[in-house]
Amino acid sequence: MIADCGPYEGVLTGERAQRRLAAILAADVAGYSRLMGAAEEDTLTRLKAVRKTLVDPKIGEHRGRIVKTTGDGMLVEFASAVDAARCAAEVQCGMAVQNNDVPKDQRIEFRIGVHVGDIIIDDNDIFGDGVNIAARLEGISEPGGICISDDAHRQIRGKVDFAFDDLGSQELKNIAAPMRIWRMRHTDKAAGAEPANHSSEPRPMLALPDKPSIAVLPFQNMSGDLEQDYFADGMVEDIITALSRVKWFFVIARNSSFAYKGKHVDIRQVGRELGVRYVLEGSVRRAGSHIRITGQLIEAETGVHLWAERYDRSLNDIFALQDEITMSVVGSIEPNLRKAEIERVKRRRPDSLDAYDLFLRALPIIYTPMPNETAEAIPLLKKALEFEPSYASAQAALAWCFHHRFARGGLREEDRAAAIRYARGAATHGGDDATTLAIAGFVIWMDERDDVAALKLFDRALALSNSNIFALACSTVPLAWMGKTELAIERAQRALRLSPFDPLNFLPNCALAIAYFHAERYVEAADAARSATESTPRFSYPHAYLAAALVRLGRGEEARIAAQRVLALQPTFSVRELSAIVGREPAVFSAFAEAWREVGLPE
Repeated sequence: MIADCGPYEGVLTGERAQRRLAAILAADVAGYSRLMGAAEEDTLTRLKAVRKTLVDPKIGEHRGRIVKTTGDGMLVEFASAVDAARCAAEVQCGMAVQNNDVPKDQRIEFRIGVHVGDIIIDDNDIFGDGVNIAARLEGISEPGGICISDDAHRQIRGKVDFAFDDLGSQELKNIAAPMRIWRMRHTDKAAGAEPANHSSEPRPMLALPDKPSIAVLPFQNMSGDLEQDYFADGMVEDIITALSRVKWFFVIARNSSFAYKGKHVDIRQVGRELGVRYVLEGSVRRAGSHIRITGQLIEAETGVHLWAERYDRSLNDIFALQDEITMSVVGSIEPNLRKAEIERVKRRRPDSLDAYDLFLRALPIIYTPMPNETAEAIPLLKKALEFEPSYASAQAALAWCFHHRFARGGLREEDRAAAIRYARGAATHGGDDATTLAIAGFVIWMDERDDVAALKLFDRALALSNSNIFALACSTVPLAWMGKTELAIERAQRALRLSPFDPLNFLPNCALAIAYFHAERYVEAADAARSATESTPRFSYPHAYLAAALVRLGRGEEARIAAQRVLALQPTFSVRELSAIVGREPAVFSAFAEAWREVGLPE
């Protein structure tokens, strides 16, 4: 099929119209109604002045055509995406300079969207999806910001000196399919003017601390409603406080982070000025009784996005909503930062390692519950303790390794004793570290069989950080075996929601399988067990939980296949041996034992 490049029979007026490819820029004034309500004549006078001295000259300079204007916006056509992008950047930079000394609630700030697409020309006006998409991009742009489509990004990347933030695939109102969106940030070189957040003298570059460092920038209020500033600022302060409780984070204080409020910033520059490796930024937009919050974690030096999430919520209890979002954000950041730090250490020379780096090198190995693999981490962790004998995180990791070597490596008493010794050391030295306390609690529950001490450690861990993945995940299996079914399910579901791809997820999935089985919810038990087998296919216990659930569902042949897989993975498996490791509440374990005997697993 040959594309129609000639006259087009217009459906808009019934007359002949034309199609062509164009770059479309849509712009409007953020908070226009509020500005007009506060000072109508002054707003109109200032907007006309801005149009005359900045906007219209820039459009002409970049060969654009103003198609139409409204009271607070305009639609502009360009023959080149590069021209449209440069015009947008220079307008926004010029506005930032003009607004530098204007109170925030009186500023005229444009939101701009740019798209490249097919348009229909009819009586000097333009129509079609290309125009609609540009208008929707303008609608999701932040005040003073520029959002561009993936089509526009492909046209201009490599040809302009702009910075781009990938906002991922998003649904745009009345646009059929989700679209990948980019936020474009102008730089000094690109915009030809000094951004408002730069002083005449550059701030000195600070040295990075010796542990993961993060700054949480004020979230952008995209609602045009100043009251939402209080909500956004309160939530950011809560996130900073919660992150500060994570012992292995270096978190920039609120006053330093909020120095960037209302300014257009370069993430790399923020990293250099604050001396941090990671930056969290986000936005808040309210529509009626609903609110949308976005957050993204960025590696400052490279600009790489490590995590991004969008939360759509009903705005009923504002304080409860702040707590919920804070917990979700912090719970998601910690495992993603952990992964990023592990990858960073992998790139370093082995002869430059210290205790912290040795610990990070061991972490990917200890995620697995397989004793032959966790054993590889033991020399690294012992070396870390030589550098720092009271290093609680390394002690907890060693306890974890020795536990798995004990449970699936022959039940050697020396491994159990080592696990308990290191767990007790971790509990002593890691009093302000939720992850360390959680691992210590798990090992003390499993190997020392001290339920009371374990539950206290889990409670202490969650009091420090109620969204800590280790604290949630490690507590789920003990709770499930103790018969505390509802609490086990609640914590397991929360852990999986906060970090759905975490390697540690075999624990909450196992807990769900145990708890659902005890509650006689066998379909859900089988689903959870199957999820655990998918995340750790060589771990025998999830296959055993699956076999039990399948027996109760009357799917005998599938249950026997699962049981055969258990014995293939762990030839020494027996009901009695597993009872010696995990058996607590007789009613919970006896139901499993009966199902395992039915499917032929050895006594």
